[in-house]
Amino acid sequence: MGLLADTEPIHILIDGQLHDQLPVLDRAIHYGDGLFETIRIVGGRPCQWQRHIDRLLLGAERLGIPLPDIDLLAAESAAVSGQQGTGVLKLILSRGPGGRGYAPPIPAKTRRLMLSYPAPSGQEDNRRAGVSVRYCQTPASINPVLAGLKHLNRLDSVLARAEWDDPKIAEGLMFDVTGALVGGTMSNVFLWDGQRLLTPPVDRAGIAGTVRGLTLELATRLGIACLVTRLDREALDQACGLFLTNSLIGVWPVRELAGRRFDLRRLPRELIDRIEQAASLPD
Repeated sequence: MGLLADTEPIHILIDGQLHDQLPVLDRAIHYGDGLFETIRIVGGRPCQWQRHIDRLLLGAERLGIPLPDIDLLAAESAAVSGQQGTGVLKLILSRGPGGRGYAPPIPAKTRRLMLSYPAPSGQEDNRRAGVSVRYCQTPASINPVLAGLKHLNRLDSVLARAEWDDPKIAEGLMFDVTGALVGGTMSNVFLWDGQRLLTPPVDRAGIAGTVRGLTLELATRLGIACLVTRLDREALDQACGLFLTNSLIGVWPVRELAGRRFDLRRLPRELIDRIEQAASLPD
């Protein structure tokens, strides 16, 4: 079952105000000129907040977008999350208004958006029983300047996700034009070879997921070797198991990939349990 939720947000703040009208001259609309974070809400509080803020800081520095006061972001996110209970917080930073043309406005007037959504359905079933995954034909773009960031240009993933409409398929795996595995349309990928975890680097393509970072840290604490390395179809064919991560799903074990079945009992269960526990802890 895919990552399903109501499509309409419950609460919206734009620059701290309760409304849902984004000015037409905003550069997020024209150029995707901005960043976003998608954050799990548990008990009315955002989870792994500091990891998300750290990535947002990195993205703002790399793109040259002035970052709003962190305490203000925290206060607004808490206000929106507190009304949701359990669900999803989407934080968007836009470079703000600008005229025609690519040249960024100087100074930029950063715009901040906070939206909360209901919790996706089917999560516990996917975590317990695993998910079915396919391969995507759409290649992921290679760009070291943007790699790792959650910028607003997500057309690669949009086109890849449009390749299927079977609700039994939860995710699709994407490769770059050289054949290197990048990740899922919305997730990071970890392969298990029986002794080690292997995951693709995110220095040329893909997103440095918050739960990806959490997984690397927890694996180290448990004494599980984790190799960040180039992976391809052959590596997937040789894997004895794999799982997907992101901030909303936590961990989805993969029970089937393009018709190949996996024995979920072979995955490192203690690590997966610890990842899920840590990913659902509010800061």
